[in-house]
Amino acid sequence: MIFQKIKKIISPLKNSIVLQNLFLVSFITFLIKGLGFYKETMVAANFGLSEVLDTFFIAILVPTFINNVFLGAYRSVFVPNYISELKNNGNKGSFQSTSFLITIVLGIIFMIIAYLTTDVFLEQIYPSHDNDYYNLVKEQFYIMLPCVMFWGLASLLGGLLNIANEYRLSTFANIFTPVTVIVCLTFFKELMGTNVLALGTLLGSFLSLLYLYIIAVRKKILFFDLPDFQNKNIQILFKQIPAKVSSGLLTGLNPVIDQFFAAQLIIGSIAAINYGLKIPAFFAGLVTIAISNVLLPYFSNSIHNDRKKAFANLFKALKIVFGSVSVLALAGVFWSEEIVSLLFERKEFTSKDSQIVSSIQQVFLIYLPFAISGMLMVNFLTSINKNSIMAYTALVALGINFLLDYILMQYYGILGIAFSTTVVAILKNTFTFFYIYNIKKKEIATA
Repeated sequence: MIFQKIKKIISPLKNSIVLQNLFLVSFITFLIKGLGFYKETMVAANFGLSEVLDTFFIAILVPTFINNVFLGAYRSVFVPNYISELKNNGNKGSFQSTSFLITIVLGIIFMIIAYLTTDVFLEQIYPSHDNDYYNLVKEQFYIMLPCVMFWGLASLLGGLLNIANEYRLSTFANIFTPVTVIVCLTFFKELMGTNVLALGTLLGSFLSLLYLYIIAVRKKILFFDLPDFQNKNIQILFKQIPAKVSSGLLTGLNPVIDQFFAAQLIIGSIAAINYGLKIPAFFAGLVTIAISNVLLPYFSNSIHNDRKKAFANLFKALKIVFGSVSVLALAGVFWSEEIVSLLFERKEFTSKDSQIVSSIQQVFLIYLPFAISGMLMVNFLTSINKNSIMAYTALVALGINFLLDYILMQYYGILGIAFSTTVVAILKNTFTFFYIYNIKKKEIATA
């Protein structure tokens, strides 16, 4: 009887292409993230909570910020509107050409801005350090600056592959950076010196772009025509970009604010908060990549086909995701110190470091169910071009985070910053849930 019930539940899942793609992407991402985690253990063993690691995290912050906020935002609004162009039998070659041109221009502009403002940024955000510290940051930053362009183009190519249901091939692109960093640390650490992490990251991002380009050519999904900025869907895309960029910008400022306050504390605090995020980020990244790669195109298609069913599927997915991730997060909180000790405690990473990182990690794990559910909701809102509300929510969340960081740091130090991030994530994603729920209620009432 029990087996029949289980079979009844599993049978529909076996026939669901969406779930099969989610599990496939999740499995591949798990393997790649596992390799990435091994890379982090090597970094921890080689650098501990040191100044070199602090400066690397600062150096990579701006390129990552530009990619996530500006270029990542463009990729997000590109997917649903490109699908709309395909549904209406539009000019996909012109749409692609316009999108690649915009990505390249944005990449160049922001790379120039970042290069010209580096000195001011460092001295204002991370004051009271000597010239050697700033020079170490800038040296690594200049090496990784081209990653902005590589990541932006790779993101667009990955989006095209996902739309073409090539999830497996696009997901494999994430393997190159951890591999190159591991190789550089193993064989070239002495040669590359303090720039070993930056050079490994640069090489990995370039190889990832090259791989995606080769796959896209072989799958014949690239179509180029004269750019058309008057295209209807391009116009809709342009209207959504400011809201999406604003949302990403304000959200992306939260780690900057956290690192700003962490920099006011003892050396190693920035590294500690980053290591406290490693395991939550591992699982968040695992699920988020699957959600973004598979569900954004899925939601964008289903909204065109059956809007009511799309809302129903979203809320069903939220129940499953929140419940399962909550169980995982609670287990992580309980065994936090053992996990950190097992993964990182060797050579320069001491037992004292494990205790500090473990406490930070426990706080971050609490918000994991809310953060992952939030990514699901963000992708849904993007698919229906409701990006403006996310900008307003992100603005309020940024203000709360700044205020709580300042207050809680006075009482709890680096742990206070983690408390602030967790509280903000819970509040922000709870509000987003009720916003989508109200949209659903209004649509049912007017149906």
